[in-house]
Amino acid sequence: MNYLFILIVFIAAIFMGWILIPQIVFIAFRKRLFDIVDTRKVHVGIIPRLGGISFVPTQCCLIILSIFFMHRFRIGSSSIITVLPFFLALICGLVILFMTGIKDDLIGVNYHWKFFIQILVALLFPLSGLWINNMYGVCGIIALPSWVGMPLTIFFVVFIINAINLIDGIDGLCSGLTAIGCFIIGGLFAYSGAWLHASYAFITAGILLPFFYCNVFGISKCKQRIFMGDTGSLTLGLSVAFLIVSYAMYNPDIKPFSDGAVIVAFAIFIIPMFDVIRVIFVRLYNHKSIFLPDRNHIHHRFLRLGFSNRATMIIILLMALFFSFLNIVGVEYVNNNVLLFLDVVLWVITQAWFDRGEKKRL
Repeated sequence: MNYLFILIVFIAAIFMGWILIPQIVFIAFRKRLFDIVDTRKVHVGIIPRLGGISFVPTQCCLIILSIFFMHRFRIGSSSIITVLPFFLALICGLVILFMTGIKDDLIGVNYHWKFFIQILVALLFPLSGLWINNMYGVCGIIALPSWVGMPLTIFFVVFIINAINLIDGIDGLCSGLTAIGCFIIGGLFAYSGAWLHASYAFITAGILLPFFYCNVFGISKCKQRIFMGDTGSLTLGLSVAFLIVSYAMYNPDIKPFSDGAVIVAFAIFIIPMFDVIRVIFVRLYNHKSIFLPDRNHIHHRFLRLGFSNRATMIIILLMALFFSFLNIVGVEYVNNNVLLFLDVVLWVITQAWFDRGEKKRL
């Protein structure tokens, strides 16, 4: 019954996506709401960037219905009432970022203002009782007091929102990475009996599948494509942050204790997070603002090596699958600190390969 319910909401999300996205494309072309091409963009031509408008209405509608039906028909073992504040905070945050993203996609929003809004939204998680309270032995740290865990959670939420936002640089990359991550963490939640969290993960993956197709292959005979814009990437970032923090937090009302929870939770989205850390260090080293955009992200580096957009997207998705598999399996046999060190070493080796390849092409 539990797995059937998840399948139903997953299919419902796909169906709603197929209904909403073509309508958004039609309106965008009718009103000429297109993404502005500049030196930082890798696309040419007129493409609307409002695909992310389809995400939040679908997510909020289906998760509210899921809460109602799970509580009404007692689906799942955990108490819906106990985790309800977490989801209310999530929905409030999604709505705030949704409105901010729409304004940014249409007329632009100052990055200082966006950063402030992200912090405001991140505050909702600790206020609802959702925060990282255990490091599971990473760096020798186990339980975290609230005065440490709550600010750390706010930092990580803002960090993850920006990581997902900044990886949205080529067709299918952000939606593909997020969909894969949601499938994996949704499966882990289902395995742990956290059915409401699993439902939200699969709802998010479901709405991303039709968008991924429209973004990569286009719709209708004219093959009209659409971007998600900041409306999509910001709200997806919050969704990802919610799932990561929920899985990393030790809370028996969500799921049983898992020794490698924090490593597994973050490793699923390790590519965009490690990429942002590298980009920030490069910008600081070159005495540039960390807020100003550039062409130094992992997808830009693949493109400079001569890979096509499609090949770049596929390779990065495969890398994400590799890191996820490595860490999910590895936590069963290897110490968390050793596994984290291995992740960093593999990432450094990858960046060294990029550096060598770029130097050869100069």
